[in-house]
Amino acid sequence: MKNSTLAELATAPPVDICLLLEGTFPYVSGGVSSWVNQMIRGFPELTFGIVFLGSRRSDYNEMKYAIPDNVKWLTEHYLHEHEPGTVHARPAARPGNKAQFANVRDAHAAFQAPHAPDTQPDAVRRMIGQLLAGTLSKDDFLYSEESWKVIRDQYRARSSDPSFVDYFWTIRAMHTPVWMLANLARSLPKAGAYHTVSTGYAGFLGAMLRQQTGRPLLLSEHGIYTKERKIDLYQSDWIRDNRNVFEREVTQISYFRALWIRFFEVLGKLCYDSADHIIALYETNRLRQIADGAPAERTINIPNGVDLPRLGPLRDLRPAEIPQVLCLIGRVVPIKDIKTFIRAMRTVVNQLPHAEAWIAGPEDESPEYAEECRNLATSLGLTEKVKFLGFQKITDLMPKVGVLILSSISEALPLVVLEGFAAGVPSITTDVGSCRQLIYGLSDEDQALGAAGRVVGVADAPALAHAAIELLGDPAAWTAAQEAGVARVTRYYTHAHMFGAYQSIYDQALAMPDTPGVIA
Repeated sequence: MKNSTLAELATAPPVDICLLLEGTFPYVSGGVSSWVNQMIRGFPELTFGIVFLGSRRSDYNEMKYAIPDNVKWLTEHYLHEHEPGTVHARPAARPGNKAQFANVRDAHAAFQAPHAPDTQPDAVRRMIGQLLAGTLSKDDFLYSEESWKVIRDQYRARSSDPSFVDYFWTIRAMHTPVWMLANLARSLPKAGAYHTVSTGYAGFLGAMLRQQTGRPLLLSEHGIYTKERKIDLYQSDWIRDNRNVFEREVTQISYFRALWIRFFEVLGKLCYDSADHIIALYETNRLRQIADGAPAERTINIPNGVDLPRLGPLRDLRPAEIPQVLCLIGRVVPIKDIKTFIRAMRTVVNQLPHAEAWIAGPEDESPEYAEECRNLATSLGLTEKVKFLGFQKITDLMPKVGVLILSSISEALPLVVLEGFAAGVPSITTDVGSCRQLIYGLSDEDQALGAAGRVVGVADAPALAHAAIELLGDPAAWTAAQEAGVARVTRYYTHAHMFGAYQSIYDQALAMPDTPGVIA
């Protein structure tokens, strides 16, 4: 399916569900993208439209998924590139609308202190209305005198960084995509409901669509977007820190890092305020959503599910002996902490000389990190033991694997662990997201099923190694973990459970009357 331009969207058919996807399906494999693919295919009676939001076109290669037949249109937009057809004329001076920018000031005050007695929460709704109507224009934001005054005054009042120039360009960079999203919101075909799988820019687009169309907005957060963006922003080297070495306090992040974090927190709160249903994968994340401003009465947990009829038969293909293979299935990126897995393998191989590490996942998202991982394996003398396989089919891998490894520093409810359980493979995971719940169980009844593997600390290579040695070196312990995983996924984490819950949500959303202008 080709990318539909804004002009082509005008004649595209209405759909039941419009999916708002930021940096995921169909250009990124695994994780959230796998879930999106499952959802579309799991509801063949519904029609879908897809909005894909990316950073820059050059950051993505070919599609990783075939587009299902019930997707009626797909449109792609890149937040940090000029839209096709943009004319780069020399900007003309303009005064800007004083009343509109006064409302922008009020909206920012509402973002910064939402519970202050003089806050005007309606200013946020009015500002979104101005964006949708086109009266608060991108050119006014970029070039008007009133916009300059707002940015200047915010800098004087709040910035602790000495560089106004860097502040000015940072504000422009983070806000400019908003006008692209407003233009997109005006152009999309009708939908019965909008479903975003994150907050961020996609969630903000959802908030605008909710206000403009009156149709319900659903939010499914696999990980908490603001938390994951914080991790990205802490690690980013493109954010300026203009403090000299004597001004820096090691416990404090730079002003611009904090500014980006607050920006995404604001976008998250706008999405929470606009969403009719806010869905988490597990209870810890639901409570985090509430702590971040989500109305508790709109939150619900719906865990991931796997295709048990497809994966269950893989258990019959397993060899009699436990394969001495530790496999990490996932993207080769820093958040997966592949390096800790490689370091652990040095200890594993010392104890289990026939053991191998397989790293099965694409390397194109962070080629520099992938190269560092390969160099680390070489430096540890593991070139023949650590194998980078690239993208592989789950069904081909699972019968050949003894234990799955998840060494991530952040996760939600990792689908690959559940797929491993269904195929009869225990997991060793870090203590992130819902992993402890998946390995050891949640309720008393769930915990009684036993441990489906082991949980270790983040970045703890020795603990990961010893857990792997324990399972792979003890057939009785491995078999007990396998049986617990099969029982747990069968009882709590199937497609039938997940699709049944979403069927109820979709039915309710599609039956709702139009209620335009909603931002709580």
